[in-house]
Amino acid sequence: MREFAERTGVIGHAPPQRYLWTDAFAVCNFLALGETECAERLVEQVHAILGRHRADDTRSGWIGGMDALTAIEHPTRGGLRIGKPLEERAPDALLDAELEWERDGQYFHYLTRWMHALDQFSRNTGHADAGRWARELAQTAHRAFTYAPAPGAPLRMYWKMRIDLSAPLVTAMGQHDPLDGLITTLQLRAHRPAARVGHGPDLDVELREMAAIVAGTNLLSDDPLGIGGLLVDAYRLAQLLRVRPGDNPLLGLVTGAAANGLTRYLATQPFARPLENRLAFRELGLAIGLQAVTRLWTVLERDAASLDAQPTLRRALDQLVAQVPLARAITDTWCDVERSNDPQWRAHEDINAVMLATALVPSGYIELGESTSSGSSSQL
Repeated sequence: MREFAERTGVIGHAPPQRYLWTDAFAVCNFLALGETECAERLVEQVHAILGRHRADDTRSGWIGGMDALTAIEHPTRGGLRIGKPLEERAPDALLDAELEWERDGQYFHYLTRWMHALDQFSRNTGHADAGRWARELAQTAHRAFTYAPAPGAPLRMYWKMRIDLSAPLVTAMGQHDPLDGLITTLQLRAHRPAARVGHGPDLDVELREMAAIVAGTNLLSDDPLGIGGLLVDAYRLAQLLRVRPGDNPLLGLVTGAAANGLTRYLATQPFARPLENRLAFRELGLAIGLQAVTRLWTVLERDAASLDAQPTLRRALDQLVAQVPLARAITDTWCDVERSNDPQWRAHEDINAVMLATALVPSGYIELGESTSSGSSSQL
């Protein structure tokens, strides 16, 4: 993490290079390692760089059109850029699916990662404004990414938006974006710091609408990064529930989808493939999720009777616990690759290194601090 901080300008003299997904994990890692000053500097840099238009853009200033004084108080109100190397696609340009991966814009699932990072920063440091920034970002993202295809039709979500959130760049819906939004909203609502009266939007509407979108989605995925995300979401939800977590239908749905997806993924024998055909950060996402499984089991076993009354949830949990040793196998593999100075590793060095650090020391990312529940999570 120190090498990442030096390489990307969090500390030292290198010019800052910010990428929202990687930086969200990095903030949590710095918190876990007791490097609060690095976490704070990173938060400041992300807002100052990704909260503004690109240097090669005809537009300038803060994405939300705010003046400097307003932006100090509300740095996330306009959303945050991804930080991709290429500028966003021109309005009249045809979509090139491959090139779009390298183009800037805003991703909902990157914004939820940053909301989570801000909330973790607030919980760990007592920085009440960070929690408010997370809530304001949640409100902004929800308004921009959700839409009704026709009057009265169920809400859906765009996958990628323009930097200024004026229009979609990719209209398809990310499979787990609604679930990310729902559980992150629950997390933000559960944290009401006493140090500041104005803790931001209450997110009631966002919670209800996101729950409705989740109800119509299929969560099953055989992608290792997606499975890992489901496992972390399941553990976050279990931490947020205040009464009989084993009785919660959403928790059962998420855990079951993760167990079934992991079975499908392992059936493809992914770890028998040559390393050059594997992506470290995607496998490390699974390793991070597996780190949450034993913690999830511990939470659910506190009410063993409730868990035993749900045999489907019990079976899914048992399946997942049996695969926990995979986390060590994955991290050992990529630790060896990292030490070998492999060119493929270096091609994605920042995201690989930060997610490897998370897999090795996951507490900053997957463990939520103490907070006061708003009561809504027990109703889902």
